[in-house]
Amino acid sequence: MHHRHTLAAVAAGILLTAGIGATIPAGASGSPSRASAPPAMAQVVDARWGGHPGFDRIVIDIRGAVPPVTIRQASALHYDGSGQRVPLAGKYFLQIGLSPAAAHDDNGRNVYQGPRLLKIYLPTLKGLALTGDFEGVVTIGAAFDTKPAFKTFTLHSPERLVVDIAHPVGCRA
Repeated sequence: MHHRHTLAAVAAGILLTAGIGATIPAGASGSPSRASAPPAMAQVVDARWGGHPGFDRIVIDIRGAVPPVTIRQASALHYDGSGQRVPLAGKYFLQIGLSPAAAHDDNGRNVYQGPRLLKIYLPTLKGLALTGDFEGVVTIGAAFDTKPAFKTFTLHSPERLVVDIAHPVGCRA
């Protein structure tokens, strides 16, 4: 056991010296049960969608615990960092923000496998885009032709955020 701790300390020292940095969770030990510990910061790894009777659903898959979420309605979507407008057609938009979170690992490698920019043909949901992975905040934008009435909740094992958007009732001219 002592050899494993020494090896871990040397490896951490090399990483820190190289300027890469290392995050070692509090209370971490060399025991095998801690080998599959979740990342220190939640990682957004996918975004999926589906149509159901009465609602459309967006599911955002998370590696680690689901972080705090903010959802705001917007008149347009913009990419975080650049401020450029996201080219999704729609009259109404939701910006889903997860923080602290990242769509990349500690080495800067992309872990997000979902859509970057996608037109969707569901009754309510018309598009989905990854709009940001910037300064510990991951944002996903969704486009709609009608004002979205939505509810959110989390599911576990695996961790995921769910956004259900109700279909409009009746006909709209």
